Amino acid sequence: MQDSESISVNGGEDKDFVVVERPTARVVLPANGNGADVNGDTDDESHEDEEQGEVGEGDYLEDFPDDTEDLELIHARLSSLTCLRLERFGNYLKKLCLRQNAVSQLDPEVFGVLKKLEELDLYDNKIKTVGEALNELTNLTTLDLSFNLLRNVPEGISHLTSLKTVYFVQNRISKITSLESLGTTLRSLELGGNRIRHIEGLEALVNLEELWLGKNKLSKLESNRITKIEGLEMLVNLEELYLSHNGIERLEGLENNLKLKTLDLGTNFIPSIESISHLTSLEELWLNGNKIPTLQELEPQLQSIPTLETIYLEGNPCQQAEGANYRRKIALALPQVKQIDATYVKLP
Repeated sequence: MQDSESISVNGGEDKDFVVVERPTARVVLPANGNGADVNGDTDDESHEDEEQGEVGEGDYLEDFPDDTEDLELIHARLSSLTCLRLERFGNYLKKLCLRQNAVSQLDPEVFGVLKKLEELDLYDNKIKTVGEALNELTNLTTLDLSFNLLRNVPEGISHLTSLKTVYFVQNRISKITSLESLGTTLRSLELGGNRIRHIEGLEALVNLEELWLGKNKLSKLESNRITKIEGLEMLVNLEELYLSHNGIERLEGLENNLKLKTLDLGTNFIPSIESISHLTSLEELWLNGNKIPTLQELEPQLQSIPTLETIYLEGNPCQQAEGANYRRKIALALPQVKQIDATYVKLP
């Protein structure tokens, strides 16, 4: 139901002023008329309709005023947005959340009128293509298309020139494309859990600060591994980089990423940490689940990084080789470190 609208009036000697908190709609759709309620309780005959996300006819947002700025319709079994009559909110709507529904197609006529929209959340639906549906959303700053069925980065994203944050987690994307026009605005890009084999198509994103590429297929096809990290040379403002669960063999290719604060390379094939001492802004380093055999090289490579506070090395051969002395030896070699794996450092 709609959150109550609060109005406060302050009197003054010359004039009064009114502050209005715009209404936010957190919508719970009624039973769809075929025996299924919004909590998922169904009889046997209604099960198929529920899986298809049918909610029946009617204007489910009729109780909400035209100037509603925030709409949330989560897990509402929506397969079509036509019944919502979203065009009515076109002059005011800034946030639209449609998480965990069954939406498979995005209609340009529905989204084309929502030109004030700043945040669009379509997490966990059944979207395969976006087409031109979002092309008019030039004020959009955040877009979440995670857990859908996308095979490509939507070409239409090039029209969304105000985008700062984009989520494409857990789709079927195999190649990074169509991001060139977002070079000056995009700050955060999440592409984890896809099928990407090469880091490419990022050259224009010179202001990117956060990049997630974990759980992809970064490797050379002939060896199922990648000898070093490539494709990040132009990302000079990158502060957080997540490349865990790939096929990376060498900790190289980060020569220009001097602003890195968080580097996650967990669960790869890295045998040493050479070529990292230049990352003097680094605060967190994740190397758990790699192939580092000993702790001997830690001190010369990492002691010159005064900002380093957290390091993850568990699951490497060096942990087993050192046994009970593993964390103590790291703490003595790197006195600036405050956390080793999930344990805070406590030395006498």
